[in-house]
Amino acid sequence: MKKNHYSRRTLLKGAAAAGIASAFPAPMIWAQDIKDITLRQFGTGVSNLNEVAQKVKEDLGFTLQMTALDSDAVTQRAATQPDSFDIADIEYWICKKVWPTGNLQAMDTSKIKNYDKIVGIFRSGKLTPESTIAQGTAPHTVGFTSGPGGTDFVAEESGWMTLIPTIYNADTLGIRPDLIGRPIESWTELLNPEFKGKASILDISSIGIMDAAMVCEAMGEIKYGDKGNMTREEIDKTMAIFTEAKKSGQFRAFWKTFDESVNLMASGEVVIQSMWSPAITAVKSRGIPCVYQPLKEGYRSWGGGIGLSKNLEGVALEAAYDYINWYLSGWVGGFLMRQGYYSAVPETSKEFMSADEWGYWFEGKEAQGDITNPFGEKLAGAGDKRDGGSFYDRMGAVACWNSVMDENQYMVRKWNEFIAA
Repeated sequence: MKKNHYSRRTLLKGAAAAGIASAFPAPMIWAQDIKDITLRQFGTGVSNLNEVAQKVKEDLGFTLQMTALDSDAVTQRAATQPDSFDIADIEYWICKKVWPTGNLQAMDTSKIKNYDKIVGIFRSGKLTPESTIAQGTAPHTVGFTSGPGGTDFVAEESGWMTLIPTIYNADTLGIRPDLIGRPIESWTELLNPEFKGKASILDISSIGIMDAAMVCEAMGEIKYGDKGNMTREEIDKTMAIFTEAKKSGQFRAFWKTFDESVNLMASGEVVIQSMWSPAITAVKSRGIPCVYQPLKEGYRSWGGGIGLSKNLEGVALEAAYDYINWYLSGWVGGFLMRQGYYSAVPETSKEFMSADEWGYWFEGKEAQGDITNPFGEKLAGAGDKRDGGSFYDRMGAVACWNSVMDENQYMVRKWNEFIAA
């Protein structure tokens, strides 16, 4: 496991330009003491973690001030309060809402040291050359803009990115196998009357609607043209099915935050629900059986990245680029992969994980010993395998991405009516 990390402060102490260039795309001259810089970052609790801010201070010398919000609050802040942040850590479906406002600035990929190592999902849309691009807001469709000052999206790699990708995963349903007692193989199980009063779905419209679509299509009730861009008729049919289930008492609760989902599952109040990978990890770390269940219809996927405020400039902007390069250099990727996520540059994460960790989390191999989360809590033991198998097994089975539709306002209204019904 790699132990040494480059430090911006170390590099600055008498470093020659050639030495700096070995760690960064180009030498930079700082007009102020690095310790005086504070970058304000906000995003969801998925990746806005105190441990990352602490490591930034240790390795790069400046302060990263983090604020964790739910997805709706993240969207609103990025779209309406550009003076309140320097870095927006957001998902790609959110980018579709925010980028046209002009509140974020295009990022020069020539300044990203590991750009060529970023997985194809974020560049061409394909995990492998043979991959089929899934429905919904696939990251590459909103990942590039025409140039500095652009508020558009372009189809090809342009040298200017809207977000620098950082984290992503293939999501499915979480289950309590000890309380269910039988195999779960399909998204249809979320509405199975067997689990009446013990099911849950997340209340974030642009994500929840995709889980609902996976269920309805698996039930054979609706055949969508594109689950990620539904017609009004498709939205109406989807919400009608879920409203009927709600009125019959199918759902114990609706959750918006990570902690809510963990508590519902850990308590046993819910036995099957929409869930995120680290929430599964959190339940398992309490010694409670919990599985991120692979389903025959595939996964609903999401991806996130770092965006920079249009107001960021000068030394603070260069510090932000240093932060991005550090983020993709491996330590953060290793930290997040121990929660079940994937890094946009997996190969650098490998340097910060043991061979057994890499085999378990990325390659889908049997663990040779104890597997722990980033905080040292045991998640698996010798002989255990990760739910869903290898990186290519999971990400290769993505059926759709979280999405913002053409009929987004109509969908949100219908979703809110469903929640309030």
